[in-house]
Amino acid sequence: MPLLNLGILAHVDAGKTSLTERLLHTAGVIDEIGSVDAGSTTTDTLALERRRGITIKSAVVSFPLDRVTVNLIDTPGHPDFIAEVERVLGVLDGAVLVVSAVEGVQAQTRVLMRTLRRLRIPTLVFVNKIDRRGARDTAVLRQLARRLAVPLVPMGTAAGLGTRAARFLPGLGPAAHEALADRDDVLLAALLDGAVPEARLRGALAAQTRDGSVHPVYFGSAITGAGVTELVDGIQGLLPAAAGDPDGPLSGTVFKVERGPAGEKVAYARLFSGTLRVRDRIPFGDGGKDPGRGANGRRETTTDREARPAGARATEGRVTALAVFDHGTDKRADSAGAGRIVKVWGLDGIRIGDALGTPGRSYEHHFAPPTLETVVVPGAGTDRRSLHLALTQLAEQDPLIGVRHDGLRGETSVSLYGEVQKEVVQATLADEYGLAVTFRETTTLCVERPAGTGHAVEFNKKDANPFLATVGLRVDPAPPGTGVAFRLEVELGSMPYAFFKAVEDTVRETLGQGLHGWQVVDCTVTMTHCGYSPRQSHAHQGFDKSMSSTGYDFRGLTPLVLTEALRRAGTLVHEPAHRFRLEAPADTLGALLPVLARLGAVPEATGTHGTTCVLEGTVPAARVHALEQRLPGLTRGEGELETAFDHYAPVTRGTVPERPRTDHNPLNRKEYLLNVTRRAGERPDRPSADPQATCS
Repeated sequence: MPLLNLGILAHVDAGKTSLTERLLHTAGVIDEIGSVDAGSTTTDTLALERRRGITIKSAVVSFPLDRVTVNLIDTPGHPDFIAEVERVLGVLDGAVLVVSAVEGVQAQTRVLMRTLRRLRIPTLVFVNKIDRRGARDTAVLRQLARRLAVPLVPMGTAAGLGTRAARFLPGLGPAAHEALADRDDVLLAALLDGAVPEARLRGALAAQTRDGSVHPVYFGSAITGAGVTELVDGIQGLLPAAAGDPDGPLSGTVFKVERGPAGEKVAYARLFSGTLRVRDRIPFGDGGKDPGRGANGRRETTTDREARPAGARATEGRVTALAVFDHGTDKRADSAGAGRIVKVWGLDGIRIGDALGTPGRSYEHHFAPPTLETVVVPGAGTDRRSLHLALTQLAEQDPLIGVRHDGLRGETSVSLYGEVQKEVVQATLADEYGLAVTFRETTTLCVERPAGTGHAVEFNKKDANPFLATVGLRVDPAPPGTGVAFRLEVELGSMPYAFFKAVEDTVRETLGQGLHGWQVVDCTVTMTHCGYSPRQSHAHQGFDKSMSSTGYDFRGLTPLVLTEALRRAGTLVHEPAHRFRLEAPADTLGALLPVLARLGAVPEATGTHGTTCVLEGTVPAARVHALEQRLPGLTRGEGELETAFDHYAPVTRGTVPERPRTDHNPLNRKEYLLNVTRRAGERPDRPSADPQATCS
């Protein structure tokens, strides 16, 4: 039977998990529908998920329908856990976007639909909760069209809104005909000539849905089951089945990593091609994605392909166990073919985003990076080393946690999307590791960008250079969002590749802390000079490290050169800016505008809809919370605010924010050398090494 990997996405409290339960019950996988409020749902397995009634981790559950087997992935709706949604997007064949008939379109709904459209993932829309008081149908449909600005095909209408008897009345009306004809000239001509057979309309609907041109809209209730049968028909008939050749080369992508009961790593992967078997020895690694992607989450371009052999971080592992999803649970299997979602044991070094076998789809960031940071404070009896290890393991499951350890101060920081994540980290550390923690005040994460071009070089055994290495680097600014690129202006064969690799890796690491302590993004670093001392040995003796260059020399010298190049280029600190959309009574505009100005918000568009005013613009992320607090008083409680990360903007108000350094501080040469060489002048005492190999 064909497979369909289906994602359920929505804003928080729209009813995703309840819909998942209803679909499982409809398919006969579960006998009783679980309750989010009672903490008895199938996919919310974490204790905190059951306590809070929200989904935190994505979960996979499988069920058979008449014509297709569905691997359904329930994802979090809370924006603090958008990273979980991001990792799932690359493995989906189709999606159902759930919208509440009461709350309507929310900020998260818009973010999700924009991303689904950009990735061209075929998507159905399910307007849930038509049985709830305050439910709307035509008003929500108009809101979907206006706020999402996507082609919609109403699959019917709702009746009995706001009552337990609410139901869905299927049928393609004139609005559906118009939406389909807009993208099919032949169908448009047929409609103008007269009636069109239902089968012809259904065929056009399926074709346009599968290529992401239109989005069918269903109304219903996950609690009562209204509209769910029709939604199931749409899932089977309108969304494309998984493709892939089971006899082709193995290719898959890891989208989730968790720890098993014994602490072993378990990887969740989608197989796009080939067949995976127990006891297979398979390569896995970066899968074509950039290993230099920084904590700010921006895409970093590939590092001079000619200067890097294939497989920047590739290794091999033997599959010791395998599980596939079937009838509501995961079952051990000896093999799994293309299209499947599998759980894999035995790959100890596996990470989220890694490719299995032949690299296929690269792992990319679709949503904004975390823009907040907090220091994790160990409680009484909590060992700092145990805490750091636990946080490192959590970062394996969620790379955007971005653990940052300050050895000098003995502090560990984590990056966050929001305050709810604090509670999750705190509860996870307590429940799974027995560690009690609290947090310091959340701060905003900034980045640095080069203001101009800077160049620096240090030569082997010259000008008080204590390292047996020559390194020259030039830093150039790059367009926003392009990340970091490393280039060579020297011949690749002029010194051992390992030394080039040491320089590149150290460049990327050093850019984690710029002149003001923030990560440096959007720049090109070019190696302009290189040089080394070849292997030296004395008669009847072995390799003499004191006279020969090693990776230590290049790793030690590069931060000094790069920091000096950055100092000459200068850097500007940029803070995260959010795009906001604010709806409020028109007569409150006079009170709103001065407050927005004081908070650094810049309105860029103003419109009115009757007695309602709509403002759109940007506001510094650090002032979003203050705006949320002021809004009710300024708008008589009628204001509605949506915000989402948009870009990084130069800091132009107040003092430039600084971030404490956690490295050996290459900004202070004396301090750096003391830290790196243990005592001043340790390495310079090495005898001169001749001959020297240099290049520029």
